Amino acid sequence: MSTKILFGFHAVTVRLKTAPASISEIHVDSTRRDARMRQFVQRAQDAGAKLVDSDGERLAQMAGNPRHQGVVARVQPLPLRHSLDDVLDTVHGAPLLLVLDGVTDPHNLGACLRVADGAGAHAVVAPKDHAVGLNATVAKVASGAAETVPYLMVTNLARTLAELKERDIRIIGTTEDAEQTLYDIDLRGPVALVLGAEGAGLRQLTRKTCDTLVRIPMQGAVESLNVSVAAGVCLFEALRQRQVGAAGAADVTGAAGAAIATA
Repeated sequence: MSTKILFGFHAVTVRLKTAPASISEIHVDSTRRDARMRQFVQRAQDAGAKLVDSDGERLAQMAGNPRHQGVVARVQPLPLRHSLDDVLDTVHGAPLLLVLDGVTDPHNLGACLRVADGAGAHAVVAPKDHAVGLNATVAKVASGAAETVPYLMVTNLARTLAELKERDIRIIGTTEDAEQTLYDIDLRGPVALVLGAEGAGLRQLTRKTCDTLVRIPMQGAVESLNVSVAAGVCLFEALRQRQVGAAGAADVTGAAGAAIATA
């Protein structure tokens, strides 16, 4: 089986936590002796990983990037969930999806995966055309989230959104000219948040497929946000609403229980 490259402390540490047996070897910068590197090496040794001393030139060549932080790993690809249906069939509660329409920059994708992981999104979906795939740069920027959040590339995005609607998942697109703001709508139910590339925005067919269009209210001179920042705003607003809703339900349940106890 062919191996892939992960580099950077965060990306390799997450693989050590989640699937240490999949790591073929970890190359580390032999000149680094700082506390962070010592802690990382100890973690790798505790996980039984094979460590190889390398120099900066070798590491940069392996990673294809000079920003490797002195850590590059050869790993076996993890088994992937092959379809959105596979992911949704395992979701308990209301699905929360992030859909990226036309995001081609690996740094933006990596950052989107990171915020998706932080907000508890169940998957990130993108079209196979006009989108970046998973690579070492994406994994580095994602700080391990490329290992934990399913990234599913679909042949026809509009058709996929229509299939999500059949599952009663509400499709909410973001565009700066929408009448409603993000904070005007209920995000507690099954939701797919759709964001376009910075500048280009949503493609016309994607926009027409959405059930609702919203905007992030902007108060300053800047008219738009980077797509990963916008994704963070949207996903964490959904998380906030869901947590508030769950807390409210718990309060109601607790009050009902107290009433029964005192009856």
